[in-house]
Amino acid sequence: MDGDRGRVGILMGGGPAPGINSAISSAAIEAVNLGHEVLGILDGFSHLMNGRTDMTIPLSISDVSQIHHRGGSIIRTSRQNPTRSAEHLDNTISALERLGISYLITIGGDDTAFSASEVSRRAGRHVRVAHIPKTIDNDLPLPDNMPTFGYETARHLGTELVRNLIEDFRTTNRWYFVTAMGRAAGHLALGIGKAAAATLTIIPEEFTAERIGLNDVCDVLETAMIKRRVMGKERGLAVVAEGVAEKFDPQDLARMPGVEVSKDQHGHLRLGDVQLEKALRREVQRRFAERGQDLAIIDSSVGYELRSYPPIPFDIDYTRSLGYGAARFLLDGADDGASGGMICLVGGKIETLPFSQLRDPETGRTRVRTVDIHGEGYRVARKYMIRLEKADLADPEMLGNLSKEARMSPKEFVQRFGGVVELAGSL
Repeated sequence: MDGDRGRVGILMGGGPAPGINSAISSAAIEAVNLGHEVLGILDGFSHLMNGRTDMTIPLSISDVSQIHHRGGSIIRTSRQNPTRSAEHLDNTISALERLGISYLITIGGDDTAFSASEVSRRAGRHVRVAHIPKTIDNDLPLPDNMPTFGYETARHLGTELVRNLIEDFRTTNRWYFVTAMGRAAGHLALGIGKAAAATLTIIPEEFTAERIGLNDVCDVLETAMIKRRVMGKERGLAVVAEGVAEKFDPQDLARMPGVEVSKDQHGHLRLGDVQLEKALRREVQRRFAERGQDLAIIDSSVGYELRSYPPIPFDIDYTRSLGYGAARFLLDGADDGASGGMICLVGGKIETLPFSQLRDPETGRTRVRTVDIHGEGYRVARKYMIRLEKADLADPEMLGNLSKEARMSPKEFVQRFGGVVELAGSL
């Protein structure tokens, strides 16, 4: 192998997502076919940022040719952030140079995209970087509203899990509160809730205030449950995006029983420690108990079991295109002046989006794609939810039934819950 051609390094950062091994496989195969040696960099940036060069594995065609259908990642991952200090960033670039890596393929979400863009910026033409967008949260701003890879598989499995719980509530006549992954955006929760026909779904985009409290979310749940009882049913299932907790005041979070408030390397709240579904269950049950109503609620979550699930054919097909595109962008010999960018499918064609277009001009961070609560996808989902709506308060008969079920006067009910119908996206 001609050492002057430069090695290709592949690393993954952030949480797992279905299709990672498929992206690794296609990128490595194309790079080898173009005459380059490929190294898998283990555990994301965690070793490179400390100057280590020993945590790599060679990736030949025989190593990767049959991994595309597997979940997880053969090169593992981490959330370590090389941009937290100039020393870590310099260590990363120095380690890449000592490994002989002239071309770097990163696989990850918004945080890894930011790290990749910083490596590209600092290294200049010494290390050419291609980023493959990955996250089950579907929150990267891809052209043509394309999903991030892993999202469709996660939604598929999440929907199956929630449908099983729906059958359980039909059998046992009780409620389920299910949280779904999604830090800044509610795409996954909404996608699962819509596909599974959940009773209602709550996402952070509905709350326009910068800060909300647990009570704001419980008001949406409680009024939906009251409305459901007025309709003659005491059962249901609510899907809540875990990112709702990102909008809580940290001091309020710290006061919740069993919650440990901590942040990861990128400064994000560790949402898995919050156990939002349990906090919601406790508070809603307390409210019904105050009215003398004993209510069975089961709390659950879907997230970790989705991330390393074997990809469905859509994500295998998609990631094989992205991996191939990353290798071709780096190695096809064209000098377009770009030292790095994100690989995308635009109108069915592979394109590279410059890192500069991913940055929010105000924060300098990678932009996040949120759910458009004024778009058709969200509006259709809302049409099939059971939630307190403006029309319910405007209808004297319905308002009377709701307030009776809540053991309040109509005036008290409107005063207590009128804010629920003012949420963004309310019908």
